[in-house]
Amino acid sequence: MFDLERWQEIFDTIRKNKLRTFLTGLSVASGIFILVILLGFGQGMQNGIAKEFEQDAATSVWVWPGVTTVGYKGMNPGRPIQFRNENYEMAGVLFQEQIENESPRLFVRDVFVNFGSESLAYNVQGVSHQFQFIENEFMTLGRFLNQQDGDSKAKVAIISNKINREVFHELESPIGEYLDLSGIPFKIVGVYGDIGGEREEDRIYIPISTAQQVFNGADYLNNLAYTLPPKEDFEAAVQQSIKFKNELKSYLQKAHTVAPEDTSAIQVYNPMEEAKRFYALMGGIKFFFWFVGVCTIIAGIVGVSNIMLIVVKERTREIGIRKALGAKPWSIVGMILHEAIFITAIAGFTGLILSMGLLEIVGPHVEVDYVLNPSVNFNVALTTVFVLIIAGAIAGFFPAWRAAKIHVIEALRDE
Repeated sequence: MFDLERWQEIFDTIRKNKLRTFLTGLSVASGIFILVILLGFGQGMQNGIAKEFEQDAATSVWVWPGVTTVGYKGMNPGRPIQFRNENYEMAGVLFQEQIENESPRLFVRDVFVNFGSESLAYNVQGVSHQFQFIENEFMTLGRFLNQQDGDSKAKVAIISNKINREVFHELESPIGEYLDLSGIPFKIVGVYGDIGGEREEDRIYIPISTAQQVFNGADYLNNLAYTLPPKEDFEAAVQQSIKFKNELKSYLQKAHTVAPEDTSAIQVYNPMEEAKRFYALMGGIKFFFWFVGVCTIIAGIVGVSNIMLIVVKERTREIGIRKALGAKPWSIVGMILHEAIFITAIAGFTGLILSMGLLEIVGPHVEVDYVLNPSVNFNVALTTVFVLIIAGAIAGFFPAWRAAKIHVIEALRDE
């Protein structure tokens, strides 16, 4: 039942102590505000990291050659490593059971790209038909390269959505048109998009067999790319990728007479392993955010307890009169708790509304490196406020209990 008289007393008390009440409420509200903003920022970092790793298939592994830094078996340091077709083919045989998709890659250097009389500044790469799934690309028109293109060394090309917009915007479709690559016509058979965005769409793909033959690539390869079969959980996928990375690197080191301790000659990028490091770091950052937010809230709760002690001291005579008129101890406790809960609830929900509103307005527009759309689960934030209110009630209970134990005669003598 709504007790109008009781709430009127609460408002009167707050009005008398308006400065202290305001500062205490501000402390509590700022605690919730800071906590929610920090949690939102933490989620934004997690979103940004997840976005970075979406650019390639989650289970991909990338290998490229470098330069030796350690002498080994009569070989001097400073020797450049060059991958060849036989390395790719042998790795495919040795690790067949572990591989889901595989593709070599050749960067075609010094090639002039033209469409009609227009000169284009895009890079050309030779890849296999499985590269689409490794790079996490999708087709918007036509098709990607297929096995037959590679076997027949077909002169076909795949362009990106970006290239399609910038070069072929006046055409209904670029499919069937020809690109001139250093005087050799290549027929466009497909248009792809990349989950990583336009920064990954400056490439023209052609069959790697064609690239090696037409552009004097011999049997050279610039890097090797793989995806591994999906696993039932993240940890299993990480262990699988680490095992494959180590075995593949060991094979390539032996094939190119590289010292096992040489970390520069054969370089491997394993997104799963990197993701594990980032997520572990995120766990630490989130813990720190929670710690800072909770400490701020605790400071506010201490403020609530202090102001309730002041209220009890200022109302000692009133409490004595109430007890003299027959007020029970728990009614005195309830009177003080009402005020503590009221202050905490109003401040908590104010901080919640302001912080959620700020994240809702600003969050969708935040897109910086490793931070994307900061947001927080509303249920988590709301639960935090209710926990805060309970903590405020506990903080107010001790002053309330002290008030209930005041002796009537001592209270009436209080000036």
